[in-house]
Amino acid sequence: MFLEQLGADARVRELFRPHEAAELELGRVSFAAHEQYRVYLEHGEYEAAPAGRLRWEDVLPAVGDWVVARPVGPELARMEAVLPRRTQFSRRAAGAAQHEQVIATNVDLALVVCGLDGDFNLRRLERYLVLGRESGGATAVILNKADLCEDTAARMDAVARIAPGAPVVPLSAAQSVDPLRELVRGRTVVLLGSSGAGKSTIANGLLGDERLATNAVRASDSRGRHTTTSRMLMPLPEGGAIIDTPGMRELQLWAGEDSLDEVFSEITALAEGCRFSDCTHTGEPGCAVAQALACGQIDASRWNSFRKLGAELRHRQAAQDVPASLAERRKWKAIRKTIRSHPKCRH
Repeated sequence: MFLEQLGADARVRELFRPHEAAELELGRVSFAAHEQYRVYLEHGEYEAAPAGRLRWEDVLPAVGDWVVARPVGPELARMEAVLPRRTQFSRRAAGAAQHEQVIATNVDLALVVCGLDGDFNLRRLERYLVLGRESGGATAVILNKADLCEDTAARMDAVARIAPGAPVVPLSAAQSVDPLRELVRGRTVVLLGSSGAGKSTIANGLLGDERLATNAVRASDSRGRHTTTSRMLMPLPEGGAIIDTPGMRELQLWAGEDSLDEVFSEITALAEGCRFSDCTHTGEPGCAVAQALACGQIDASRWNSFRKLGAELRHRQAAQDVPASLAERRKWKAIRKTIRSHPKCRH
């Protein structure tokens, strides 16, 4: 069955069971952008629109979501409900507002694509690893354009040191994506990375056709234009699905400090040896982290990245807490006003 190829396993079917009824179908969102949606049902892909209740409850679907859909025309469906997500990749939306932007959901594996040219950046990669940890899914690092790198092994070693346990796969996607086929078979994977890293070229190779547009990068800085402008989920020929995403030049974190600590586990493990449990690692006596920095046990650039990302997460949390606190105060003010105006409370 088609939906099984897209990942409709026993868990998804069980979640859908309470919604089984005449004219209701299980579907998976394949496109979501600017109030436009498409969804895969068992017999093909439909244009779709969310029911008003989803807008009211602010649970609009994202690419990768499993939904309860009602066909309302030959090629049109209405999405009645969004099933609980197993994993969710998010970032902080660009701009001053503090709100979450969902990138993809129900992903088994994130393929973080990094070009072995001017795109190679360990600090940016650490950001993606934190997002991957927060999502609940697995992460692999794809080092693309290996044909342009004089020492691929050294780059692989550098990545392995900051991403222990994650597969690191070098390839030249313009020539072949065969090293990825076994890794992605039967899974939902999302391609993440900056513009020009080669995500669309990898997607085309795995899909077996030139479905997605590609462009050459600028020679000066290896940056590409946004050839992919929206997130799209596409079935893979050997089972599973691939989600291509636009390149993200601004990747602001939407994660908890636990995910940060896990990605920088060697630093958090050392911090447990500090004399004071609330050590800030900025000059306190008996600081194990400071000692490790002094003797070169921790790379200074990685330490600075840890501090920068931690400060960013704490700033986001503080900014979120302010409107939440104001909303809570407004709610209780309204409750007290209602109580005071009640007839039984006037005596």
